[in-house]
Amino acid sequence: MAKIPTVFSLRHCFVVSLALNFSLILRMMYEREQGCKGAFWKKQSESSMAEVDSNHLMHKSHLAVSSSSPLVNSTRTDHPKVAERVINLDHGDPIMYEHFWRQMGDKTTIIIPGWQSMSYFSDLSSICWFLEPEFAKEVVRLHNVVGNAVTEGRHVVVGTGSSQLFLAALYALSPPDAAEPISVLSAAPYYSSYPVMTDYQKSGLYKWAGEAESFDKEGPYIELVTSPNNPDGYVRHSVVNRTRGFLVHDLAYYWPQYTPISSPANNDLTLFTVSKSTGHAGMRIGWALVKDKEVARKMTKFIELNTIGVSKDSQLRAAKVLKAVSDSCEEEGSSQEAESFFKYSYNIMEHRWKQLRVAVQRSGMFSLPTFSPAFCTFFSQVLEPHPAFVWLKCEGDIEDCERFLRGHKILTRSGVQFGVDPKYVRVSMLDTDENFIHFIDRLSAIHP
Repeated sequence: MAKIPTVFSLRHCFVVSLALNFSLILRMMYEREQGCKGAFWKKQSESSMAEVDSNHLMHKSHLAVSSSSPLVNSTRTDHPKVAERVINLDHGDPIMYEHFWRQMGDKTTIIIPGWQSMSYFSDLSSICWFLEPEFAKEVVRLHNVVGNAVTEGRHVVVGTGSSQLFLAALYALSPPDAAEPISVLSAAPYYSSYPVMTDYQKSGLYKWAGEAESFDKEGPYIELVTSPNNPDGYVRHSVVNRTRGFLVHDLAYYWPQYTPISSPANNDLTLFTVSKSTGHAGMRIGWALVKDKEVARKMTKFIELNTIGVSKDSQLRAAKVLKAVSDSCEEEGSSQEAESFFKYSYNIMEHRWKQLRVAVQRSGMFSLPTFSPAFCTFFSQVLEPHPAFVWLKCEGDIEDCERFLRGHKILTRSGVQFGVDPKYVRVSMLDTDENFIHFIDRLSAIHP
């Protein structure tokens, strides 16, 4: 192989070395420049994010509701982004209560070790064998503190929300050997989910029979009595009143923030739920107070077949929350500075209803129910009801109120789903402060 001359090799190596060094110097200069730019843009980005976070916190702080002062409109509907925003008040999601529970801090925090709540069984001595004793104790205590239900001589049955307990009650009250399904009915406007839940599984035991006022069929029946009523907020009593009838009282809203507590409910079968009493809808916990032992046993059997019991973790958390509510009521009585959960909630509901009535009057296109004040044994004074939902009616030529409000980007639930005229809609009063303020502003701006 021919040997490359040494002079030639050294000269070329020197040129290559210069090129590499020059390239390296250029690269270092480029990276330094980009690094400076990156640091600058990172600093700018962090500054912008901090400003956004600050504005967000200021906005949230401005919207925070004090129970001692009314809501203040912080964002006007003439702002382009707000004007285009869809306000969904179709569901009764009780987010309104979040502020109170944030203030409670660790009072309702629980820690559940990995070994706890592993068994299916909670209390084998109870008819409802999956009922956590701590939860049952706090249920009884809360009713005694509020005075809204008789607990003595009642069996507590826990369910995954009052929806499961509703179906369990239908199962327990239906004659097992009847020639046809038992009729299930309720006075209109009735809760919109009653017909759907009753007929969803096409059970051979029970069947939705419609409006109670027009029920004329002979034989046994199950009448659903919701009081205060969902959707219109009025106090309800049974309508049919025949000897072969069974009554299921749904008292989800029989709490001091919604209606005056007149006396302890003394019924054969009464349904309650954590979602509307304390606002913890996500726990999916409800309970029934059942007088008849055999009915309680059949309801327990339904839940056993349906879900093999109810989450112990949810029951333990619910017990902690109910305890905090009862504690707040007792502490309020011993300290002027303390404020009970129900007083806090009542004040917010009162302010919201006042703002709503002003908005409806200003618009002139809607009407609201009127409620008679009554003495509340819990607050020891005469108070007006402030229901969790607004039963709003569109006046004039508007035939479909739900459709009309949807055109103004307000989502509601049509009266048709409650068995009545489409001129009515149900509107949730339990949403966030921000959504409620936007709703009030937008409603006020609607004119003939």
